[in-house]
Amino acid sequence: MKKYTVGIDFGTLSGRAVLVDVMTGEECASVVMDYPHAVIDSILPASGEVLPINWALEDPRDYLAVLEFLFPALCREAGIEKEQIVGVGIDFTCCTILPIKKDGTALVSLPEFEQNKHAYVKLWKHHASQPWADRMNEVAAERGETFVNYFGGKISSEWLFPKLLQTAKEAPEVIEAADYYIEAGDWLNFLLTGVQKRGYLFASYKAEYLPDVGYPSDEYLAAVDPELPELAHRLLDAPIAQMGECVGRVTKEAAERFGLAEGTAVAASIPDAHVAAPAVGLTKPGDIYGIFGTSNCYFTLADIYRDIGGICGYVPDGLMPGYFGVEAGLCAVGDHFAWVVDNLATAEDKAEAEQLGIPVIQLLVRRAAKKKPGETGLLALDWWNGNRNILVDGNLTGLLIGMTLRTKTDDILRALIEATAFATKVIIDRMEECGMKIDSLIAAGGIARKDAFTMQVYSDVLGIPINVISSKQAPALGSAIYAAVAAGEYPDIFAASDAMKSPIYSSYTPNKENEKVYSALYREYLTLHDYFGRGGNDVMKRLLKISQGEI
Repeated sequence: MKKYTVGIDFGTLSGRAVLVDVMTGEECASVVMDYPHAVIDSILPASGEVLPINWALEDPRDYLAVLEFLFPALCREAGIEKEQIVGVGIDFTCCTILPIKKDGTALVSLPEFEQNKHAYVKLWKHHASQPWADRMNEVAAERGETFVNYFGGKISSEWLFPKLLQTAKEAPEVIEAADYYIEAGDWLNFLLTGVQKRGYLFASYKAEYLPDVGYPSDEYLAAVDPELPELAHRLLDAPIAQMGECVGRVTKEAAERFGLAEGTAVAASIPDAHVAAPAVGLTKPGDIYGIFGTSNCYFTLADIYRDIGGICGYVPDGLMPGYFGVEAGLCAVGDHFAWVVDNLATAEDKAEAEQLGIPVIQLLVRRAAKKKPGETGLLALDWWNGNRNILVDGNLTGLLIGMTLRTKTDDILRALIEATAFATKVIIDRMEECGMKIDSLIAAGGIARKDAFTMQVYSDVLGIPINVISSKQAPALGSAIYAAVAAGEYPDIFAASDAMKSPIYSSYTPNKENEKVYSALYREYLTLHDYFGRGGNDVMKRLLKISQGEI
């Protein structure tokens, strides 16, 4: 009887699952379900309350609906029995967190909290906790805390502690009622197995947990806020589970609810981009891989510690055992491109795309690709959703310069594509300045597979080859590979990756003429990046305050 594992990738807008042959890595079935409520960032559905700027929430009941749908759908599509599924792995956007009760009940599902916005999931791109991130960074600097060096030197508003503090200060009733404050991926594992463990990569990259040290010290947390040590001990109290570890097995109740066999192994949950390492075959320093989607996440391996300021993390045994896992990324990539379509595409653009039978974004990309580097006369700062790295500032906003009466929608799209490539080069340059050497980029995600123009721009800007993997669901495949280890099908993640990783789908190499023009544009990008991002002119932050009525 053939054996399979299921990897489920919970993204920003949907849950994607793949059924994978544990011997070959073949993806035998794939199912997607959109979240019924999508991202809640303007109006709270239960009450009609208008959400403040920089809020991004989700309803955790959407995730349960996804689980109820996916397993039976995969079995039907592949024509297999649920008993053939030997392991399940879940990955999730992060830091995506929610308050729950001791039995796993999400607080928002209780009638008394359904209209409380702080009881909902705070999505990874919820940036309204920036003031508390600022406070944590200020205290860390004053105290000379060294733990922050493993996380780029700054704590991000996207991470757990700033979100916890915001909830505690703005909605103490939520924190008083909660028994745990938990990553969504860990929460789903808890519901599947009845065992609560915190995935190591969630705890480390997003809550500053370090081996043999733990979370940040009580002394530091108390200096940030006197209540914080008690909150951390009470709400984060659970064992840490390593990559590929079996955290537990599917309970009878969960098996009946979600359509699995009782006793199926469940792997430790992992962040949605980090989990792709075994799927892309990242096994040595020198390669970097990127997940190209709503945002971009980049990862590489290092065999020694380096202090690289401004990145997301430099974590021992992060990504692959025995290496430091290095993380960085951009807050918005696909979100930029969707913004162009949603707000700037004309009626004529939409009519032409419909006539051609293609999405509007594809039409605009085709037009943009016909122009030469520099031809648009535009340059952008890609901060429509803040800056994740290297500046680590959610209060930075976007910039577009060089517009004239001749500027077209596709010109703006091209400028934003180029800006995200320049921002990626800022990250890689910082790594190389600190002694790392990046030889090539492995790419995964929807943009990488579908958009050859964007991938060529990245290769030209970065000056390195790019290999795109075949899998359409690299994070889900990575979760399935970890599930195979948790189920005991492979002795370690290296062996599982070697057998189950995705083959290469397409490749790109730098165009030397384009590279020359982009080098000139990149110098201009850096000038704007440093002027607006490093305090030369804080107009973006002043405008943000004015928009919030803080004059």
